[in-house]
Amino acid sequence: MRKLTSLLALCFLVSANALWAGEPDEASAKSETAESMLKKEKTSTSDDDSYKKFRFGGYGEMVASFKDYGINRFFGGNRGNSDDHRNTIAIPRFVLAFDYKFNSKWILGAEIEFESGGTGTAVELENSENGEYETEIEKGGEVALEQFHITRLIHPAFNVRAGHMIVPVGLTNAHHEPINFFGTYRPEGETTILPSTWHETGIEFFGTFGKGYATFDYQALIVTGLNANGFDRNNWVAGGKQGFFEVDNFTSPAYVARLDYRGVPGLRIGGSFYYCVNTASNSDKVATYAGVKAPLRIYTVDGQYKNKYVTARTNFVFGNLTGATAISNKNKGLSNSSPYTRVVQVAKKAVSYAGEVGVNLRSICNGNKKVPVIYPFARYEYYNPQEAGEKGQLPMDKRNQVSMWTAGLNWYALPNLVVKADYMTRQIGTDKVFGKGKYNSENEFSIGIAYVGWFIKK
Repeated sequence: MRKLTSLLALCFLVSANALWAGEPDEASAKSETAESMLKKEKTSTSDDDSYKKFRFGGYGEMVASFKDYGINRFFGGNRGNSDDHRNTIAIPRFVLAFDYKFNSKWILGAEIEFESGGTGTAVELENSENGEYETEIEKGGEVALEQFHITRLIHPAFNVRAGHMIVPVGLTNAHHEPINFFGTYRPEGETTILPSTWHETGIEFFGTFGKGYATFDYQALIVTGLNANGFDRNNWVAGGKQGFFEVDNFTSPAYVARLDYRGVPGLRIGGSFYYCVNTASNSDKVATYAGVKAPLRIYTVDGQYKNKYVTARTNFVFGNLTGATAISNKNKGLSNSSPYTRVVQVAKKAVSYAGEVGVNLRSICNGNKKVPVIYPFARYEYYNPQEAGEKGQLPMDKRNQVSMWTAGLNWYALPNLVVKADYMTRQIGTDKVFGKGKYNSENEFSIGIAYVGWFIKK
């Protein structure tokens, strides 16, 4: 906890004496939510980012990485990942977003996401094999409906949304667009132990209360709970997000609450809580976890401070899964044809915390327009999907304990278009901020480009 306290202090104290400006803005195709639109409509008639009937836009990312480690940290031996040199290039996501106002109170919102270029299959006639028909996978990505919901705006303090929506647990899920974090990739700790982007079907109540220095935003949701079939050693509960089948199990829904303080210009401090009474009852087959009860609790705290000189962010995630031993014993016996990894043990506790700080070179050069908007930044993360097991479980695998640094540059060629470059190093098997772990380190250099924006507004 002393390390965590120091990390929080670093992120906020470095920027405590600066004046607020906000360049570049935390803008995105979906960051102006229905609740923020309602507040603007109540207070302003000349908002440049408003729309009367509909708007269409989205965001996307492209990344190339150069790595000095192999593809399997857990393969044999006691060195961790093998020393290997390999390069990768990908389009992690391309998202199309659409909002439509039926009238001033009823709003439709939708997002469709193409991950890693999308997915596809093809049926081919193999004449060389006696004219047999074969179905082949043409692409290995994913196409997902990330959001699809109807919002009823009632009052700034109370509104309702129903449908498929983002689960606002943690910093990254609540602010997942690519200009809302510095690195070429999303913060690794959160996205290892939690689904990302986490979207579920249900109902949400949201609004804003207070005024001036006592202004708060809140969200309260009842959504589809996670499925214990997908829990594993390496990603804790991240693989428990449902969606493999045409319908999701709603036997044990999840209850989510989030509160954000926004009373000080440039500052946002938030916290969230997730609770599912029994993740085992959301399994694909009812008999899989007969007699097992596995409640899941996730607690998060995060914050951001932003002025024209500095942007600082921090987050903390702690999760507790009761019944981890029983879930592990059942999951290792899942069918070989199931879509889950079956890699156990599943831990009782998982943790992730991180902090990043970036400095705006233009602002420290007195706003000289000849100086581009470039943010040198540094980020520290610690995470472990096997932080602690239940009594009687085998020792947790130290190869899941990661302490990592990322440093690089973000060049905002436009307010909503950023070119990124960074160097990352992971130390495996240690909880030290500085210092080498028990296993081989993993290092990579990455470059990328990302954008976000509304293309058409009417």
